[in-house]
Amino acid sequence: MPRVLKNIFKAYAASFAGLPGAAWLLSLVVLINRSGSMVLFFMSLYLTNELHFSVAQAGKIISIYGFGYLAGSFLGGWLSDRWGTSRVQLLSLALSGVGYIAIRFLSGFYEIAAALFLLAVAAEAFRPANATALANVAPPEKRARAFALNRLAINLGITIGPALGGFLAALDYHYLFWVDGITSFAAAVIFYRLLFRTKAAGSAPPANPAEAGLSPSRDRVFLFFLALVLLIGVLFFQIFNTWPLFLRQNYNLLENQIGVLLGLNGLLIILLEMPFIHRVENRNSMSIISVGVLLLFGGFAILPLGHGFAYAAFTVMVWTLGEILIFPLTAAFIANRAPDSTRGRYMGAYILTYSLAFIVGPALGSYLYDHFGPATLWGCAGAAGLIVFAGFLTLKRFLEREAMAM
Repeated sequence: MPRVLKNIFKAYAASFAGLPGAAWLLSLVVLINRSGSMVLFFMSLYLTNELHFSVAQAGKIISIYGFGYLAGSFLGGWLSDRWGTSRVQLLSLALSGVGYIAIRFLSGFYEIAAALFLLAVAAEAFRPANATALANVAPPEKRARAFALNRLAINLGITIGPALGGFLAALDYHYLFWVDGITSFAAAVIFYRLLFRTKAAGSAPPANPAEAGLSPSRDRVFLFFLALVLLIGVLFFQIFNTWPLFLRQNYNLLENQIGVLLGLNGLLIILLEMPFIHRVENRNSMSIISVGVLLLFGGFAILPLGHGFAYAAFTVMVWTLGEILIFPLTAAFIANRAPDSTRGRYMGAYILTYSLAFIVGPALGSYLYDHFGPATLWGCAGAAGLIVFAGFLTLKRFLEREAMAM
């Protein structure tokens, strides 16, 4: 048994080998920043319990963050092509630190809503800039693993942040804003000291309009790809809305059991994503993504077929494997397809698509759940999965013809 464990550990360690040092540093910044992510997870409780807003008012304020998310995703990608990713990341982290701490001193509905929108614009501009920088420092054949490493940092951070936030909220909600702000400043300092002044930061020089590459709005393959990504996002974001509701009402699971299932999702990503992507990174990405689509959508579609915690855990394992095969490879595909001069806009549009899905997904899922029942919702998820699966296979054939014609 020790030899088996040793071989497993070697295989796991080998999946991290060969990645550029800058990719590790960019992911370190993400880990520090995400480790303080706690305000948004507890914002609805803060608004209702501390500031005594109604549930409807709290929902409106939080939805405004979603619109700021949209604006920040676009702005971050657009500015990355003009200012360079280093400036955008540093400015985003610094402004986020100011924003989180500032909101702690606000109490009115409109002032909090406005501040949260501006905070979202500043904070979410970091994502496309960081993704673009990661694509710039990693060679094409290693970009999928570079994005998997980045996702590992995000998942580790999100595991730390909300858990710590729960303890802090029990003491005083205001601690959440201070910690979130301070970790943003800390990430900014680390980025400035280790990356900002180095050529390894992945910040391409500002694009020359005369030399600009293909615009994402004119790339039909890219637009079709984003349409498929939007459907993936609409389903995936059910985990924040109808999925826990279904488990509570139909599986009779308690909140702590649902929390364990979310923890299982994060644990599987930490343990399996890098080895899986290392194994498949040189294969046809559209084929692998297609398999991931069947697993992701299928994991939700089979929810009405069973009950109980064990079966719920099985479905989580199914759709988590799909998530593992989809997200790093879709990001790598876009990074590889994008011209150097417009990569920021490509990555910004990609992240903007997920932010749009974050707005549409919960609303659409809730509508289907309330008006037609959960069985209809998960049945639609299965049907949508077949459509997305066919879409990626169609895209695969088109890309093969496109490669042969070049």
